[in-house]
Amino acid sequence: MQYDDQVKNRVKRIEGQLRGILKMMEEAKDCREVITQLTAARTAIDRTIGVVVSANLVECVRKAEEDGENTEKLVQEAVNLLVKSR
Repeated sequence: MQYDDQVKNRVKRIEGQLRGILKMMEEAKDCREVITQLTAARTAIDRTIGVVVSANLVECVRKAEEDGENTEKLVQEAVNLLVKSR
């Protein structure tokens, strides 16, 4: 799978969030602030997982249809990936 710049930028943004969280911890910021930022980072990761899985699913289904293969297994694998990521 090819990862486009949009997905890479999402991961870079998450990386920045995590660095910011670490800095907050090193500065002994309030627990609530740290948890808020950790939750935001987790949400960003979850959304990125969804983007990657859905883009991969679209690509795989398109290829399977071109090759005359059954796409049901691909869809189930994508669902399993999403469930596993939760």
